Amino acid sequence: MGGFTGFLYGARVPVSPVPPLIKRNTWLFALSQSFTGAGMQFAFGLGPLMVIALTGSAAMAGLSVVLLGVSRFLVAYPVGRITDRYGRKPGIQLGLALALAGGLITGWSMSLKSFPVMFLGMLIFGMGMYASQQLRVAATDMFPARMRGRALGYVGMGLTVGVLASPLFVIAGERLALRFGGDPLGAPWLLMPLLILPGMFLVTFVRPDPKQIGTDLHRYFPGEVPPRPVGQVEFSTRRLLAHVPSRLAIVATTAAVGNMAVVMVLTSLVLQHHGHSLGEIAWSHAMHATGMFAFSIPIGWMADRFGRERVMYPGVAVTLVGASLVAFTTPYWSVTLGTFLVGLGWAGANIAATAAIADYVATEERGRAIGVADSFAGGINVVVALITGPLVEWFGLPAAGLCAVVIAAVPLLMRATTAVTLLGRVDGIHR
Repeated sequence: MGGFTGFLYGARVPVSPVPPLIKRNTWLFALSQSFTGAGMQFAFGLGPLMVIALTGSAAMAGLSVVLLGVSRFLVAYPVGRITDRYGRKPGIQLGLALALAGGLITGWSMSLKSFPVMFLGMLIFGMGMYASQQLRVAATDMFPARMRGRALGYVGMGLTVGVLASPLFVIAGERLALRFGGDPLGAPWLLMPLLILPGMFLVTFVRPDPKQIGTDLHRYFPGEVPPRPVGQVEFSTRRLLAHVPSRLAIVATTAAVGNMAVVMVLTSLVLQHHGHSLGEIAWSHAMHATGMFAFSIPIGWMADRFGRERVMYPGVAVTLVGASLVAFTTPYWSVTLGTFLVGLGWAGANIAATAAIADYVATEERGRAIGVADSFAGGINVVVALITGPLVEWFGLPAAGLCAVVIAAVPLLMRATTAVTLLGRVDGIHR
């Protein structure tokens, strides 16, 4: 992230060296993600098994994913409002504190054999983890527009370490449970302080607050001119959605999340249907996580080098291809390739869309603007988690795959329609 020549939207522009203070803050956030990201894997990996253990019903296994979607929907905009008013660090630390409390409650629920306690704990944990994703907003605050994609890539790369560390904590928790008579599903959650507290500790060293850096960015990058904000004095969700590029970015990232939510459930069902072992299924999911996070830095670079749309829409298209492979092919390698492509496409759409939204709004509005996008993503997550099971039961596995494909197609069709409309207006002017 030193001195280099960057490109934005195809135009060559000189890029100032990144100040040491901003480099330090970025690495602190990335390291914090490497700790806290491991905890999020507990929810996706252990959550369905915990629901089955406490309810005795496999039909309710998807409820943990629904809870995560609900928590994201509930917390995204309010925490964005908090960080816009008080700074990014207070919102991030509040989120991590909630995640710590929710994780411990979730682990405790298995000792109590209480589904309501597990429900409460998972909801609080999800709200905390998604609130802490204001780290993404903080990353965009500290860099000019032409470097924001890479900033998001560096922070996202920290999640890769968390994904790799998560199985180690699950194994450690299981062994401790067997040794001391605890519940193997609950024990990893009780190790949550070992993940959350170091992350909180690292965030305390971020100085000054990224929001303060964003409002005075020319001090750190001389010659930078802030973009003209979409909003006026007061932030307005309606105004944000009326702005076509912002609306398309929100739809793109929402579609990528919805597509991925279907595929995450579908992959296990498809591979199990074809007789593959739990180990093979776990490896396929590991490839999905690799696609999501391992290529964050080059994806961010491409978003800066070639422009947001040239990464965002191909990312959505890649999720469409991946979902098709998962749903409509049978070989193990093609299903695994499909789930990897869904993760990779999500990364492209998410990084480019987040950078695009950040480009179009002022620093003082950025937390709420990205919070709006996250709220839509949380909403689609809930909807698809609720409908995937019935689709599979009533119409078979391909029906759920077709649903994922249709979701991914929406922003592509919207973009095509917008382009045709603009061409029509230009043609009318020339006539």
